[in-house]
Amino acid sequence: MANMLGAYGDWAAGLPADPPRLSFRRPEFTDLNAWRRQARARYREALLQPATGGVPAATVLSHSEHEGVSIEHVSWQLPYGPATEAVFLKPAGANGKLPGVLALHDHGGNKYFGLRKITRTGTQHPMMARHQNHYYEGMAWANELARRGYGVLVHDTFTFASRRMRAGDLPAVIKAGLVEQDPESDKEIEAYNRFASNHEHLIAKSLFCAGLTWPGVFCAEDQRALDYLCSRPDIDASRVGCGGLSGGGLRTVYLTGADPRIQCAVPVGMMTTWRDYLLNKCHTHTWMIYIPSLARDLDYPEILGLAAPVPVLVLNNRQDQLFTMPEMERADRILAEVYRKAKASDRYKANFHDGPHKFDRAMQAEAFAWFDKWLKR
Repeated sequence: MANMLGAYGDWAAGLPADPPRLSFRRPEFTDLNAWRRQARARYREALLQPATGGVPAATVLSHSEHEGVSIEHVSWQLPYGPATEAVFLKPAGANGKLPGVLALHDHGGNKYFGLRKITRTGTQHPMMARHQNHYYEGMAWANELARRGYGVLVHDTFTFASRRMRAGDLPAVIKAGLVEQDPESDKEIEAYNRFASNHEHLIAKSLFCAGLTWPGVFCAEDQRALDYLCSRPDIDASRVGCGGLSGGGLRTVYLTGADPRIQCAVPVGMMTTWRDYLLNKCHTHTWMIYIPSLARDLDYPEILGLAAPVPVLVLNNRQDQLFTMPEMERADRILAEVYRKAKASDRYKANFHDGPHKFDRAMQAEAFAWFDKWLKR
């Protein structure tokens, strides 16, 4: 069968054992907690995360209110790169401690934007209105979740928006005439996104040379955002979840697998297997996914399974162009088996919706109900 490696495909796909070496599905693992300690330690080792400091010292840039949502625009500085911008959303007039959600923005082939993809804080850039119409059925889902009684933090991550690469910091040999004279114009944004797409393989190579992985950088930065969210006096740190579509779904998987503070997770449009990435769909994905050698120990869905019995809802689209249906279904079976063995079948659910890659209103309603079930207690 045709695949990304041609005649080498079957050989490469067959190299990892099934189940892999540290899969909870293997008969030798009978103690959930002991298995998790071992498997999570291996996962964290493979991530090769950078040092990102402790709880970020956030500076409040502005306060505002929009359509019933209180908006706090904040910024913090990590040990490297430009400052991270974020917004914290909660119901206007809310008092006391709220359950929290770290809302993780998507990739969408658009690195100029980050948190603005899933929020609405006032006047909206026309490109973000189109983005939300395309992927979210016109909704700023982070705002919608805040209105339901949550404290929601949305931050820019590595290489996106406030954390993006700047033209002035790059050598002429790679920036191909990229300028930043009118950066909010559609023309410059489109040019930046074309550059950023072509730049990804160079970033990945450079990170490998530094002894890092792109997922490790993502996860470390998301953990610092989680530190900040949990440190807020208006958040109940024992009731914190995360979720997101596509690149945000990827980050949900990786963060939930790494950090026990996540008590509920909803990855959307980002669940399949390493085999699917290897044989069928690596051409539809970025360098942000890959963790060298981890496939020998855990299949991709089993990273999310490291959190069992933490409640997990996986939302898929049947016609999602980024994955194959057989491997999405196989990922569902893998996670169902992990949760069944963990005696937590009621805490795992996967649903398949009709349509292409998206997080539409029906899927949002399902996600919000899942957060309500497990975080509003």
